[in-house]
Amino acid sequence: MNLGSVLILTCTLLVDTSWATKADQPPKPPCRPGFSESFYTVFVSRDLLRGQSILKDTTLSSERVKFDDCQHSKAVDFESSDPNFSVRPDGSVYAEQEVANLSEPVQFMVTARGGHDPHIWETTVKLALAGHPPSVPVSQIGVEDMIARAWDSNPRVIKFPRKHQRSSFANSLRRQKRDWVIPPINVPENSRGPFPQMLVRIRSDQDLEKGIRYSITGAGADQPPIDVYNIDPVHGKMFVTRPLDREERASYHLRAHAVDMNGNKVESPIDLYIYVIDMNDNRPEFQNQVYNGSVAEGSKPGTLVMQVTANDSDDDTTANGMVRYRILSQTPHMPIPNMFTINSETGDIFTVAAGLDREKVSQYTIIVQATDMEGNLNFGLSNTATALISVTDINDNPPELTARTFSGEVPENRVNVVVANLTVIDRDQPHSPNWAAQYRIASGDPQGHFLIRTNPVNNDGMVTVVKPVDYEQNRAFMLTVIVSNKAPLASGIQSSLQSSAGVTISVQDVNEPPVFPSNPKSIRFEEGVPAGTTLTVFAAQDPDLFIHQTVRYSKLSDPANWLRINRTNGQITTMAVLDRESMYVRNNIYEATFLAADNGSPPASGTGTLQIHLIDVNDNAPVLLPKEAQVCERASPRSRVNITASDADADPHVGPFVFELPSYPPSVRRNWTASRISGDYAQLRLRIPYLDAGVYDVPIIVSDSGNPPLSNRSMIKVKVCPCDDNGDCTTTGAVAAAGLGTGAIIAILICIIILLTMVLVFVMWMKRREKERQAKPLLIDPEDDVRDNILKYDEEGGGEEDQDYDLSQLQQPEALDHIICKPTGVRRVDERPVIAESQYPVRPSLPHPGDIGDFINDGLRAADNDPTAPPYDSLLVFDYEGSGSTAGSVSSLNSSSSGDQDYDYLNDWGPRFKKLADLYGGGDDD
Repeated sequence: MNLGSVLILTCTLLVDTSWATKADQPPKPPCRPGFSESFYTVFVSRDLLRGQSILKDTTLSSERVKFDDCQHSKAVDFESSDPNFSVRPDGSVYAEQEVANLSEPVQFMVTARGGHDPHIWETTVKLALAGHPPSVPVSQIGVEDMIARAWDSNPRVIKFPRKHQRSSFANSLRRQKRDWVIPPINVPENSRGPFPQMLVRIRSDQDLEKGIRYSITGAGADQPPIDVYNIDPVHGKMFVTRPLDREERASYHLRAHAVDMNGNKVESPIDLYIYVIDMNDNRPEFQNQVYNGSVAEGSKPGTLVMQVTANDSDDDTTANGMVRYRILSQTPHMPIPNMFTINSETGDIFTVAAGLDREKVSQYTIIVQATDMEGNLNFGLSNTATALISVTDINDNPPELTARTFSGEVPENRVNVVVANLTVIDRDQPHSPNWAAQYRIASGDPQGHFLIRTNPVNNDGMVTVVKPVDYEQNRAFMLTVIVSNKAPLASGIQSSLQSSAGVTISVQDVNEPPVFPSNPKSIRFEEGVPAGTTLTVFAAQDPDLFIHQTVRYSKLSDPANWLRINRTNGQITTMAVLDRESMYVRNNIYEATFLAADNGSPPASGTGTLQIHLIDVNDNAPVLLPKEAQVCERASPRSRVNITASDADADPHVGPFVFELPSYPPSVRRNWTASRISGDYAQLRLRIPYLDAGVYDVPIIVSDSGNPPLSNRSMIKVKVCPCDDNGDCTTTGAVAAAGLGTGAIIAILICIIILLTMVLVFVMWMKRREKERQAKPLLIDPEDDVRDNILKYDEEGGGEEDQDYDLSQLQQPEALDHIICKPTGVRRVDERPVIAESQYPVRPSLPHPGDIGDFINDGLRAADNDPTAPPYDSLLVFDYEGSGSTAGSVSSLNSSSSGDQDYDYLNDWGPRFKKLADLYGGGDDD
């Protein structure tokens, strides 16, 4: 038989054909062997079925079934489940004979096995006729008929082949006999059962001779998904156990096995291919529920607006997955109800008619319906989505000024003020370039006094003064203004007649300040000009030509107070000598500011600056530098001092300087000599080999180069001291040079030692005194009675002399620990005595109210007999205080001092206790 070279797919190993460098490539994911897809669909053109080879169809060259075993090995074996198609070793799939037609899709499975890996990989290939050939209408074929056609009511019996080719897997690719080929098993999805439902029966010819056990393996049997198919091990009946879903898995590859009762293989395994027949059980799903598109206003019919896309999970090679689109409604219906149309297959939305105007309708809402079954509304499933089409703006409306003329006024000499406001109307999209207005002054302002700025909020034109106007030169301006958009007008749109207008600007006269013609004004004079010298006339002009006004002058700023100005005519004269070396002169220039004011209403004033360039004269003598120096007492190369001079004058009245020693006193020239180094420097050094250490004032006469030159007798203080080997003064030598003798130095050291000794003695005496203070005993013997030291009475205005007593004994102590630790009974809140305390009577825990009198008497008696009690009334604490006590009033009780206590000993306490002795000791009643 002639093999038709019909290339359907090419199964190739993946190789690295990237042109980019490895540095530019992202890291690759780990390799996983297998096909790139589990299901491939190839559409074959109808023209190729008319006696031509499919191989000649160049449009299929991009279809690839890619397989990678991750080992880059060429030893890959392929096998097809359909005898009409075979797989060559190079991975190409060929038709064994010319294909006459493809009225129904052909589906088969391709199996791949790596040379070094016994694992098997599978993929499904489906061939369908391109162009969707017309099929029998669904209305003529019921669903039950479709299922009956796909699934025979009488299951087939599949026998194991009796004759085998060589066991090599590569040899299995050769043509097999027709009775050896197992046709694929088609099972419709979503079957209602009942389950399990028998598909086929597997049997071996040897089942008559021996007992056979059948089994199936593969995905769907003993591999995930498990238990979709099972088989009767005795009779070989194969069942499907539950409804299938093609969208979940479109095909299954199982292997049937036959073994004897001992588990020995009786037959070679046979391959079973099960294909799930698609049913229309999925609605088209739009990728978005709301699509947003736009189209420019004024677009021509046929303009592409947007695309909507819906996906159907059903088989797109059948009517179940073929989606068609249509428009259900359009809102609003302006200018016509059907402004848009949609491509039923691609979902592209186009304009149908002209007339899109954003100023009338800015957005359209379109409801789009997607229906499968090639758009059949009776049997297809549908879904809807919303398409929002915005009409974008174009500049089809030029701006129009609201008036033909505008007016405004401006005071002269004012800038950055708005003098007129131009209003405009534009119906385009607000705040867009098509709406934004631009204003231009076409004529009437040759000198550029005005500028029109656009208000970004309301699009108005603000006529602004950017250059001062002068009433004396122009009393009014007549401007011609043209307005346009930032964006150019759309093609075919003419400019409006209302895009230009006239603007009249009136200038208001104001009182202008006087103006100095030259400001600042510069003059040159030599310094040292005497007072009363006239320097110049600094006069101002009044720009108000139409008003006669008087100008008066005054001084505004004169830092050195050197100048005077004539109030009437502005004549400048000096009041003092001008000095170039003054601190108020900067870079030989002295500046003064003057004020010129008119008598207008309101008055106006202007300022002017006068700059006086002072020419230098030789009026400053040079000054010697430095003022002090230090040399060694013995003449050496280091016993020299470099000197120079400073002159406040300017060149040529400064250096070169002349340095010389005066002839008087004679010791100066005898001990010192000055030699010239350069025009500005000289050197002072010892003339004699040795000079006693000390401080010497050496006079030097310095002269400048002025004409005539000026001289100055300056004094330099030179310290002569003994030096070390490095030529530096020693410490002793520095002191000696300061004028101190050896005796003075010794005296200073002795004084320092004496001062340190006195400080040390004082510190030791302070430490000893501190120790004595801490070890000193109390001044008051604890056995002494301190009652005579406290005199306190409540007598007001008494004639007794006040004394300075220690009142701390009357204060309640801060710590009450000794009070808390006392036994139950009467409590004393005072200083605890040194001697043992008397034992006070103890009150019963719950005394009878009738015993209150006895209790108080016992407490009073104990207090009176307490030898540790101070001579003042102490606080006696009783537990019967407070409201609510069950005890009766104690006002009727007499004091226990009547007759029971002898208070005569109070007379022994001194005259201050005499009154107490009289009250309680039986004295005379007062």
